[in-house]
Amino acid sequence: MRLREGLRAAIPTIRDALRAYLSPGGGHALGRIEDRDGLGEFLHSRASYVAQTSLYGYLRTRAGMRYPELFDDDVFVVSINIAKWYMWLECLSDLSVFAGGLLARRHPGRSAEVGRLMEEVVSGILSATGVPEDAGEAFADRAWRVRERIAVCDWASVEDGEGPFLESPAALVRYAPIVDELKQLDEGIVRNSVRFRWQGVRRELRKTLDVDALMDFAGR
Repeated sequence: MRLREGLRAAIPTIRDALRAYLSPGGGHALGRIEDRDGLGEFLHSRASYVAQTSLYGYLRTRAGMRYPELFDDDVFVVSINIAKWYMWLECLSDLSVFAGGLLARRHPGRSAEVGRLMEEVVSGILSATGVPEDAGEAFADRAWRVRERIAVCDWASVEDGEGPFLESPAALVRYAPIVDELKQLDEGIVRNSVRFRWQGVRRELRKTLDVDALMDFAGR
């Protein structure tokens, strides 16, 4: 019974991330990103998708046939949920820096406006999320670090590539509830798996981001 209950509690997180990524307004059917709300939806849904698929994919790979048994351990499930939320924060941080960099590159003289826009968007996402019950005691402090990174970012120096994605690959290694000895062995592969997941997200954002429309919002 506990195994079935644990699985029911865990599986929706993956399903919800995929639904957010694939559904109209949150995924492949998403049109041009022209305003703050559209940008916020993109950042939130893609950060969730990369965070959860990376974390659960790593756990599934390491556990193999014993993967379902992980969710029969209440203490382990708590650790998974905390890791999921911390990973999401770092994914949100990386993707937000990348998105702001795209805006600043097209409008190099308006970095201050880009900064204000990105602070508003990220602050809105974090405020709406609040402090989830299963996120652990340090969630609020780590969320504040995301805000700080956005506040001090040098937008003009953000490159269009893997450069902004510094935190999320390391976060999976840091937070995944797997023994340190195994994570040390896996570190290179784990980091690369996260980097790989960002490739499609970057392509999608370049394609759908209406830079001029967003900068019109930023200037208001």
